[in-house]
Amino acid sequence: MELLENFKTIEVETPVDKIIRQIRGLIIAGYLKPGDKLPSERKLSEKLGVGRTYIRDAIKKLEFLGILNTLPQSGVVINGVDIAAMEGLLSNVMKLEKPDFHSLVETRVMMERHSVQQAAIRRTEEDIQKLEDALLAYEKKIEKGVSAENEDFVFHLRIAEAGHNSVIKTMMLIILPDILKIYRSEDVCNESKLSKTFGEHRQILEAIKKQDVEASVQNMSTHLEDVLKFSKSKI
Repeated sequence: MELLENFKTIEVETPVDKIIRQIRGLIIAGYLKPGDKLPSERKLSEKLGVGRTYIRDAIKKLEFLGILNTLPQSGVVINGVDIAAMEGLLSNVMKLEKPDFHSLVETRVMMERHSVQQAAIRRTEEDIQKLEDALLAYEKKIEKGVSAENEDFVFHLRIAEAGHNSVIKTMMLIILPDILKIYRSEDVCNESKLSKTFGEHRQILEAIKKQDVEASVQNMSTHLEDVLKFSKSKI
């Protein structure tokens, strides 16, 4: 039994992991620099021999990490990131054990409760404006009757930023893409829930504005209650 403990589980990389690793290597080696544009999804798909869905998922994950940025009419470009910090962050992401959905959501709820508490205490006028802009982007999607998962998560990331805790924000950036993927496959954030979610976001924002810590935490807990229950049903 003692000898067995010396063996390590073999980790099988997904196509998305392999794409991320290649992009990471090109950035660290200096072949891709801040402002450089990535080839199109079609060209990357043909060159790497994988479906465009894998390319899209890898790009979205790197966008959440702040390493890539999609610009209208310009395509996907490399952000001005600190290479040493990016290397460490991506190394941790690549080694991250894939937890179950409930564990991801449970961790998210704990972090969100803390970040909204700190946001109510530490928020600046600039933070409030960013939250208003994120909520407006979400509202525009509601008016069009289209999916708004990305806008939903951007609002929550703005709360983490307003809490001014870089570790919480980084952890959110790591786990949110995986949660988002499950949300989409399970249709968690469907059209029927958009207005309800918008109203809850507005309540959270108003509490942060007033620096009402208790109301901020309570509103966030209420907002995440449904998804926490849903995740428990998947155990």
